[in-house]
Amino acid sequence: MLERVDRVQLAVGDRHAAAKAFADLLGARPARESESLHLGARRTVLALGESEIELCEPAGAGLVREHLERWGEGLLTAGLAVRDMTDLHARLAEEGAEFAEDGDQTYLAPSQTAGMPIVLTPARPVARAGARLYEVTNTLVSDWTAAAALYTRLFDLDAARFSPITSERFGYVGTLALFDPPARLDRIELSQVVNPASAMGRWVAKRGDSLYMGYLETDDVPAIVRRLEARGARWTPRGADPTTERDGLWIHPSALHGLLLGVSRTTLAWEWSGRPALVTPGG
Repeated sequence: MLERVDRVQLAVGDRHAAAKAFADLLGARPARESESLHLGARRTVLALGESEIELCEPAGAGLVREHLERWGEGLLTAGLAVRDMTDLHARLAEEGAEFAEDGDQTYLAPSQTAGMPIVLTPARPVARAGARLYEVTNTLVSDWTAAAALYTRLFDLDAARFSPITSERFGYVGTLALFDPPARLDRIELSQVVNPASAMGRWVAKRGDSLYMGYLETDDVPAIVRRLEARGARWTPRGADPTTERDGLWIHPSALHGLLLGVSRTTLAWEWSGRPALVTPGG
């Protein structure tokens, strides 16, 4: 039912300024302008490899303005591509989930998920080239197993193909709810906080079960590092030495209008996704 993580939507005060940041740092390109009645927003949609970034600026009262007034700029929804929207709607109705339709997109409010707002878009043919989103993170105070069971029901996922995760560094336990492994990395990361002093712990203390960040894979990590350094943006290398980083990094929300974004070298994420044999050697 779910094909991939295909987009994120951000609430921003100035979509044109935000578009410049995404172009400068990630090489995103303008794709189109649109409006959303559901969000109460004007949108600049950027293409980022096979993914899209929707920069949503308030056009009046609505969800985007409410987000900006409460939280400031940042992640609004996690976007998933769906093979058959008719099947999706039938499945959601069968599970008793309420949803809203807006053009060709379907929205699930946090009350219908494990606290993570979701936008579902019909899948479209794309070339697998360049950078692409592959993960959205649902941070949790509640039990991750209940969240996994919920998403399994809503989206007809196979829990036997999920991959358990734990991190002492970041203070969480949970699972990667993979959609179609080993063909694709795409998944919802379910991270239940076990260390309240961690960054995730501080986040969920304010927001509870919620959408936290996204993850991107790219064929050229050093190119993104050079773009970040040229702009003076804040970022953290995956390894010890930022000058030689080739595997991955985290881009601080201050650089991307409130979006915390992980970046990993293509295929590297299989290392912690249950299939390390699929990792190709680094350049």
